[in-house]
Amino acid sequence: MTGTGGEEMGAQAARSRALAVLRVRSRALAVALLPAAVAVVLLVGGATGRLPGTGWDAARWAVSVLAVLVLLAAAAVALVVARARPAATPTVTIAEESAPDLYRMVRDLADRLDVPAPSAIALTPDCDSWLEDRTHPAHGPPPAPRRTDPAVPGGHARPRGAAAPVLVIGSPFLWWMRVGELRAVLAPVVAGTGPSAHPDIAAARRFIRGLDAAVAVASADRRNPLSRAACAGLARVCRLLLRGCRVHAAQMERGVASAAAERAQAVDYGLRIAAQEQVGLAYAGWDRLLTRVALPAWRMGRWPSRLDVGVVAALTELSRRDRLAEGFASRLGERPACDLLEEPGAMDEAVSLLTARLFHGGPETGPDWSPVDWDEYPEEVVDRTWRTDAARLHRVLDTLGVRRAAEEDTAPGTEGPTLARVLDHLTVPTDGPGAAPGMASAGGPGTLPGTASADGPGTLLGTAPTDGPGTLPGTASTDGPIDPSRTAPAPQATPHPPTDGDTPAHPEDDDDLGGTTIRGAALAAGLSAQLAREEAAAQRAGAGTAAPATPAATAGAAGPDAALWDDGALPLLPLQPPRSGREILTAHITAMVCCAAMDTAGATPGLDWLDGPSLLFDGARAADLAPSVLSLVENGDPGPLRHWMTELGIRPEKPVRLV
Repeated sequence: MTGTGGEEMGAQAARSRALAVLRVRSRALAVALLPAAVAVVLLVGGATGRLPGTGWDAARWAVSVLAVLVLLAAAAVALVVARARPAATPTVTIAEESAPDLYRMVRDLADRLDVPAPSAIALTPDCDSWLEDRTHPAHGPPPAPRRTDPAVPGGHARPRGAAAPVLVIGSPFLWWMRVGELRAVLAPVVAGTGPSAHPDIAAARRFIRGLDAAVAVASADRRNPLSRAACAGLARVCRLLLRGCRVHAAQMERGVASAAAERAQAVDYGLRIAAQEQVGLAYAGWDRLLTRVALPAWRMGRWPSRLDVGVVAALTELSRRDRLAEGFASRLGERPACDLLEEPGAMDEAVSLLTARLFHGGPETGPDWSPVDWDEYPEEVVDRTWRTDAARLHRVLDTLGVRRAAEEDTAPGTEGPTLARVLDHLTVPTDGPGAAPGMASAGGPGTLPGTASADGPGTLLGTAPTDGPGTLPGTASTDGPIDPSRTAPAPQATPHPPTDGDTPAHPEDDDDLGGTTIRGAALAAGLSAQLAREEAAAQRAGAGTAAPATPAATAGAAGPDAALWDDGALPLLPLQPPRSGREILTAHITAMVCCAAMDTAGATPGLDWLDGPSLLFDGARAADLAPSVLSLVENGDPGPLRHWMTELGIRPEKPVRLV
C-alpha cells in the first residue's frame, strides 16, 4: 500500500470516529429536548381541543414542568462544558523573535509536509513532543496570525479565525539532539496539524476536552450541600458522555496519528530511525538528572539553573561509561538544536525553574529559594546536605539520650559531635571485654542508652519519610535508565516499635525497618519523625509567604506560562518516592562519614552527573563506602567501615563541623 493510500485511510477513519463522537453529543441534546417536544405536543393538543380532559391537563402541567427543569439542567451542563478551562501542559512559550531559526525550521517542515504550521512553539520539561490546542479563552489570547497562512491539504486556505495548535517540544531534545535529528523527530508531530484542521475532528476534540474539564470542575471540594449535589449530577452526566465517547475518541486519535505518520515518511525517514535512539537515551539521562542531581538541590532550597546543560553532561558521561552508548558522543561535533535559540541560557533557566516548581513545588522566588550554578553545586548543595543530615543525626541521638564519647573520654579536641559516637551507638554490644563503650544499660539487651527499655520513652516513632532516595557517594555507577515507576508517589509506611533483643530485624516483622538492628530501627524512626516535622514546618512557612513576581516575568523575559496552570496545585508531578527507615538511616550515616572525611582527611564534595553527590579524594571518587555503611546498619558491625576509614586516614574521634 502506498503512503498516500495509508494516509487517506487514517484520515477517513479519524473523520468517521469524530462524527461518531459528535453523534453522541447530538443524542445527548435530543434526550434533553425530548421532554420539551412532548410538552409542545400536549400544549398544542390542548389548544386545538384534541386532548381535552382533566387527565390531559395534569399531564400537560407535569410534562411542562419536567421539560423546563430538564432544559435548565441541560443548559447548565452545556454552560459548564463550554466555559470550563481545559487542562493544559505547563510550558515556557518561545517568542518568534527569540528563536527565528527554530520557527523557520518548523515552517519549512510544514511546507514540505503540505500542512498548516503550528501557531506557536513552547518548551516543557519532558522527553516528548506533541500538538496542543490552546484556543480556549481561558488559555489567553491566541497568537497573532501571520500575513500569509499556509494552505491545508486539498488546496483550501486555512480560515484566519481557526488557530493552529501549539507545538510543544521537550526541552532535553533541544539541547541533546542535533538540528537534523530534531527535524526528523518533529516531522510526524507537525504533520498532525493537517488532520487537526478538519472541522469535525476539531469539534470532537473540543467536546471531549470540555467534558473532561467539566468533570474536573465538578470534582472540586465544596462545603455547600446544594453545590455538592449539583456537582455530583454534573459529574455523573459528563462521565456518562465520556464513557460513550471513549472508544470513538481513542480510535480517532489513532487515525490522526496514523495519517500523520504516513505523511511524515517522505521527510527524513532514515534519520528518524536513528533519532529515536536518542529519544530513549535523552529520557534516561533526564530522569537520572532529576532524581539524582536536581532533587537534592531542590530540598536544600536551591534550583539548578541549567538543567538542560546538565542533561547533556549526564548523557555524555553515560555514553562514556556504557558500551551500548558508544559512538553517541561523536555526535557532539554537529550543530546542536539549541543553537536555533537566540538566548539558550535564558530559556534553559526558565525551563529549569518550571521543572523545579512542577516536580518539587518550590515558589517562583523567595528568601529560601534561589538558583545555583553547576560550579557551585558541590559546595552549595552537596556539602550543605551532608552537614545538615549529620546535624539531624546528632540531634536525634541527643533526643534518644545517647552519651557523647567526651563524657567518658575527655580527650582534648573531642568535645564536639563525632563519628565515633554514631559508631559506638550502632555497634551491637557483646558480652565480655569486647563490648562497645557506652552501650551497656540497665534495661537489658536491646535497651537504648538513656531509656528504660527498647519500647520505652526513648524510642521515637516517626511518620513516613518525606525525602526521596539519594545515591551513596561510594556506590558504583548505574548506567541504565531509571525505573519510571520510582518517579510516582506511593503510600509510605510508618515505622513500628522494634522488638526485643539486639538481633537484626527481619522484613517479615517490619517492612520499613527490616534488615537493621533494634538500635538502628529506633534511630531510623527518630530520623523519620524529625524529617516529617521539618517538612511540615517548611510547608507552614511556605503557605504564609506570598511569592513576588520574578524580575524576568516583570521584564517580559522568557518564563513559565502562568495562565495555563494553577500554582496552588504544585507540585503537579512530585519526584519523592518513599524511603524506608533503613534507607534514611543509611543516608544519614553516610553523610556523617563524608563530613568526617572532609574535616579530618582532606576529602572534598563532588558532583557525579549520573549518581549525584560524590565524595572525592584527590579528585577521584571514593569507592566501597556503601557496603561498609550497610554492614553497620544491617548487622551492627563497624569493622568494615573502620577499616575503610583507616585506609583513607579518616579519624572518627575528631569532631566535625555541622550546619
